[in-house]
Amino acid sequence: MIHEVFMPALSSTMTEGKIVSWEKSLGDKIEKGETVVIVESDKADMDVESFYEGYLATIIVDAGGVAPVGEAIAFIAETEAEIETAKQQAKSAPAATPAPAPAPAPVAAAPAPVAATARSNGRTIASPRARKLAKDLKVDLATLVGSGPHGRIVAQDVESAAGVAPSVAPIAAPAPVAAPKPVAAPAPVPKPAVTPGQVVRFNTLQQAVVRNMVASLAVPTFHVAYSITTDNLDRLYKQIKSKGVTMTALLAKAVAVVLAKHPIVNAGYTEEGIQYPSNINVAIAVAMDDGGLITPVLQNADRLDIYSLSRTWKDLVARSRSKQLQPVEYNSGTFTLSNLGMFGVDQFDAILPPGQGSILAIGASKPQVVAMDNGLMGVRRQMTVNITCDHRIIYGADAAAFLKDLADLIENNPESLTL
Repeated sequence: MIHEVFMPALSSTMTEGKIVSWEKSLGDKIEKGETVVIVESDKADMDVESFYEGYLATIIVDAGGVAPVGEAIAFIAETEAEIETAKQQAKSAPAATPAPAPAPAPVAAAPAPVAATARSNGRTIASPRARKLAKDLKVDLATLVGSGPHGRIVAQDVESAAGVAPSVAPIAAPAPVAAPKPVAAPAPVPKPAVTPGQVVRFNTLQQAVVRNMVASLAVPTFHVAYSITTDNLDRLYKQIKSKGVTMTALLAKAVAVVLAKHPIVNAGYTEEGIQYPSNINVAIAVAMDDGGLITPVLQNADRLDIYSLSRTWKDLVARSRSKQLQPVEYNSGTFTLSNLGMFGVDQFDAILPPGQGSILAIGASKPQVVAMDNGLMGVRRQMTVNITCDHRIIYGADAAAFLKDLADLIENNPESLTL
């Protein structure tokens, strides 16, 4: 029997997918549940497993090609004798969209991706790069113990088993008590060269952003700005930065703690009424090097301690850069932060993400001349935050009360974020 391998729908908004790489070659034996191809969805590269046992008879969409969701991208023959029949059947399949030209400039190898578990239904879970290395170096993945998060096998595990010097130095997980040694920031990935007058096709991530932004135009929103003095928060950050704490995690923790007191600001609109989530999941916008943005999610941010939150955030950012986040890690946010303060931006309006009731735009913290309570003038560091809300469920008073409490926490009691 001949079986088709279809382009899967890896997210609710995905309409087409791009083939990143084929993990099997023509004629290779395929086991049921084994990864056959890596597909670029809206926001991540995902393993696609085979539902059938057999042989990869023919590939319709080569690496770099694009196909609509539900279209055949390969054929699997149950027996070797049926391979030729599958090839003939593939000739009548619709042609796929070839990879756009010119091809983007090559990028440096990304850190090995990670996943939720080391094994699933008896199948070894490993990064795509680790699988390719294992095949090249003749290493049996089933014999390895993964060093990645939750035991996933990464490239360094394969290289170590084969006695090969690691191509990317592994980064040790930070100890819970001892302060981690500072690690040099990775070199920025060069963006593809653009020729003046050229039209560059949207990648799948950019297409997803376009769809989401257009959908947001249908929502009636309003904005409320608030200036927050950050002297005490900055002082706290300097004290605990050496322990691996990031300013992003501090801000996310502060927002999450205040959201617990203002559940309406964490809520979302539905046709039936107001949807109050059971968790406070803070999504944070991250710009991707090859265009578009993604929003990794700090789940249950109000319940995690600041040190765990910081470690989780660093892991999410690293995996988002290599497009290895699982869907739940970027689509489960209940409230979003967008921080352009690191670029020196004073303030800006953020566009509301679909399905959420609010997003907070964070500007830079800068010295400002302010009037003191004693009537004299002084200098304080201040940042302006600007919240965008869905006016169908959140009103001006709700947003103002949330921002007031957020300012009170940051200005007067930031130390509570470390408890």
